[in-house]
Amino acid sequence: MSDSPPISLPSAAEEALVERLRARDEAAMTEFYDRYAAALYGVIFRIVKAEDEAEDVLQEAMVKIWHAFASYDASKGRLFTWVVNICRNLSIDKIRSRQHRVGSRTMGLDDSLTAQRQAAPATFRPEHIGLQEITQTLIPEQRQIIDLLYFEGYTQSEVAEELDLPLGTVKTRARTAIKLLSKLIR
Repeated sequence: MSDSPPISLPSAAEEALVERLRARDEAAMTEFYDRYAAALYGVIFRIVKAEDEAEDVLQEAMVKIWHAFASYDASKGRLFTWVVNICRNLSIDKIRSRQHRVGSRTMGLDDSLTAQRQAAPATFRPEHIGLQEITQTLIPEQRQIIDLLYFEGYTQSEVAEELDLPLGTVKTRARTAIKLLSKLIR
């Protein structure tokens, strides 16, 4: 991974990168990796909470992005948003997998506590992509739900249980927050 923090691509540069990736340009994939891997790793790590698993999920995500790139539709959102969703979904799949659940149950208590308390890598800088500022505009109840759903990997049912709220309330707040964030991003 590159040591430089991820930067938001200007629209024209992002469009050029997208076209090169559509054309299956391997150098474009290298550029994509150098530009986004650190931020994607940070998102993945916050969900799986283990370095080795985060690295595995990042590698799996890069392969999936390369093979599924033809399905990317720029009219539905920015490139980074699309790849974050892929990484988030793969991360959630990882923590829900039987292998992960069994492995985390057999992890020593000291290892388990260390993994839970580790901060995101220093290379993960959400403020460079604007996520931190955008989510700060939400009311606290919405922000808490978005944090749990999208950064901690909780399901809506798990959020309802964690916050002792009805599932319908969680769904409504999440939907409202996503609509608001969608307007702010565009």
